[in-house]
Amino acid sequence: MLTNTKSSPIALDEIDQPDSQPASLSARAYRTILHRILKGLVPLGGELSRRKLAVELGMSILPVSEALQRLQNEGIVETQPRVGTRVRIPTERDIRERYEIREALESQSARLFCRVAKDEDIAELVRLGDAMDSFYTQCSGDEARDPEFFYEIQETHAKFHLHIAEAGKCAALQSLLEANQVLTFNWLYYVAAARPALPERFHTSLAEALGTRDEEVADRAMRAHVRHGLEDVIRCIPAELAAMAGR
Repeated sequence: MLTNTKSSPIALDEIDQPDSQPASLSARAYRTILHRILKGLVPLGGELSRRKLAVELGMSILPVSEALQRLQNEGIVETQPRVGTRVRIPTERDIRERYEIREALESQSARLFCRVAKDEDIAELVRLGDAMDSFYTQCSGDEARDPEFFYEIQETHAKFHLHIAEAGKCAALQSLLEANQVLTFNWLYYVAAARPALPERFHTSLAEALGTRDEEVADRAMRAHVRHGLEDVIRCIPAELAAMAGR
């Protein structure tokens, strides 16, 4: 999935281990809830009932509560007295700060890519960029109404950006990208903003810029890439929802 948000499929042998069963159920609940949010099936401000989720997932409330606590720690959901748990509604400041974090991490990732990436790394990045742009050209068709289709786009998007970090050979930077959930929030805001349009060859052009191995060119291209659409996202997420975050 997107940023390897610790929601990758659990190995069957792990599920079969009695000692790991609670952790496995919690991880499974986490993955399912996060997927629903990223698919837009639970919108910003949408309620998440522990009891209903436990029944739907066929497990007790404990692993569901642990999953929701993890999502709350990551800033994706929030729990308020007499209100319950819901998908967190970001303020404008929240969104801008997440973009700042992502820009800082990904611009450095782009620079490292230029220094150490191999020819095959560049070729793979271009392939992933082409795949991303191809996905977006299909967004005007029937697929545009299919949450699974958009989730597939998100998975490819994550692979594209994490490939840059992996090829840069800095495990710590890659971990920061994952731990800070920057790609998760990018997608959550994108879906909430009704999926604003992207320029033609948006990802392929970035891949080509990194392929020049010129750090300054790559840095400028990545910063522009990350910041594209920020104001659209802030404008498109309904103002009344943002206002609810302060209540």
